[in-house]
Amino acid sequence: MKFVSIDPKRVFVINRFFFPDRSPTSELLSDLAFALGKSGCRVIAITSRLRYDDRAATLQSRDVLGNVEIRRVWSFRSRTDTLIGRSLEYLSFYVSAGLCLWRAAERGDVIIAKTDPPLLSILAAPIARLKGARLINWLQDLFPEVATRLGVAGAAGRPAFHILRRLRNRSLKSAYMNVVPGHWMLRTLKQEGIDPHRIGVISNWTDGSAITPIAAQDSPFRKEWNLDDRVTVVYAGNFGRAHDFETIIEAIKLHQDHCRSAPPGDVARRIVFLLIGGGPQREQLEDVIAARELENVRLYPYQPRERLAALLGTADMHLVSLKPELEGLLLPSKFYGIAAAARPTIFVGSRQGEIAHIVEEAQCGASIESGDSAGLLSLILELANDPERLEKMGARARVAFDARWEKRHGITRWQEIIDAAFDGEPRA
Repeated sequence: MKFVSIDPKRVFVINRFFFPDRSPTSELLSDLAFALGKSGCRVIAITSRLRYDDRAATLQSRDVLGNVEIRRVWSFRSRTDTLIGRSLEYLSFYVSAGLCLWRAAERGDVIIAKTDPPLLSILAAPIARLKGARLINWLQDLFPEVATRLGVAGAAGRPAFHILRRLRNRSLKSAYMNVVPGHWMLRTLKQEGIDPHRIGVISNWTDGSAITPIAAQDSPFRKEWNLDDRVTVVYAGNFGRAHDFETIIEAIKLHQDHCRSAPPGDVARRIVFLLIGGGPQREQLEDVIAARELENVRLYPYQPRERLAALLGTADMHLVSLKPELEGLLLPSKFYGIAAAARPTIFVGSRQGEIAHIVEEAQCGASIESGDSAGLLSLILELANDPERLEKMGARARVAFDARWEKRHGITRWQEIIDAAFDGEPRA
């Protein structure tokens, strides 16, 4: 018996943030939703009225853009980024989004649930089952494992996390498909007992027509920030708890010490570190930079999304980091924009991890183990002295991007999975 929708090819997408928000999860889901809308699906986005990139903003409750209907439900807005505040935001969104999905979903619909807030699959799975819809989970990270390994809630939270993990696994096992961004996460899910036939790997992406390579000297930020002939080492993105800044800051301190004894004209004296973005660790970074009196690093806030290509092109090399204990639980998505901009990546984390493997395979950068600040500085100095090598790494990054991570590749794979969900037989 065919799995036929009353309203053919109606797709629900659920995430706390959606267009016009510019956060990574929002951009990826918005890209997919608008592509599905253009292909003939009727898409209904259930999201909040909040913006990740502007906490003071409140979006209107309903909007229609082409074949995408956006339903923005009420949720609590925390004034501070605290555990209690975020928990209230999450809980209120679960309730509002769950009610909205329950009222709107019908037999034959496809539901795509993301992971902001965490564990949306636990909410969506019973609704999909009772309504006769098919659930596809799009997992950007694995909670509660991320929280456990970051020490959130400590030992007191472990019993609750164990229960949440069991509920999460049950919801993943009942889903039509679970989409993950990398093979390390696929391996983690297999270890959790998830049927590998219900796991699909689709890399995160960037729009290669929006981010195109430019020469560093052509970036307007060079003039605006008085960078002149500086060799720029850039970290751009979220200053989240999952990222290893200790190794980076110590390397910056070692660089400053190195410059004091470097002869005039040494390339080391032209190196400057740019930390651009915001997030939970920004205030701490500001304090550390001030306490250590670091003069070779500059902090800038998030820049407008329409200037992302110019921002990425400002760098001679980019830093990407992930704490080793989080390998297989999430994957830094900023790497794909860096590759699109034809810039090399220096990855700080586990050299056996996924980004390290990708960088080595594509020969578009290098990796340094977390904690090896001296090695990180040595690598930066080595690359700064070899601009031809940097250029070749960047060129290989763009070649790999066009072949594997351009937006059209991810959208095509998603459309195949969704078409199979509509056309195939239901799974037990």
